[in-house]
Amino acid sequence: MSPRPGVPRSTPARTIGRIALASGLVFAGVSHLFWARREFRAQVPDWVPLDADAVVVASGVAEIGLGGALLALPRERRRVGAIVAAFFVAIFPGNLAQWAERRDAFGLSTDRARFIRLFFQPLLVALAVWSTTPSGSRR
Repeated sequence: MSPRPGVPRSTPARTIGRIALASGLVFAGVSHLFWARREFRAQVPDWVPLDADAVVVASGVAEIGLGGALLALPRERRRVGAIVAAFFVAIFPGNLAQWAERRDAFGLSTDRARFIRLFFQPLLVALAVWSTTPSGSRR
């Protein structure tokens, strides 16, 4: 039985994962807007037909909103998790561009470090899906 009507059940581990993911998104989003804008601009591929700073600001606002939604919309947990996962997939080309174009940012100043970072994005996608899947669900 759910603690609140209409709110999907969750396990303590998934709840912790969801809170950690939400906190990370909000932190990253705020950093997009303030102290790390230059670093994030290094991840905007040259082929994006928009101003790099505008992309960084927009993605920062999106991250803050997604992190907040993970916490504030428990009835929509699964849907928000899918949107967060899709967001992580959508921004992956920026990580690829940083690696392929050898752009230093966030202390990633070697090809090896930038390459290793690529493997963390699928983990974020998996965390978004897993932490928002109701307990007892087979999907």
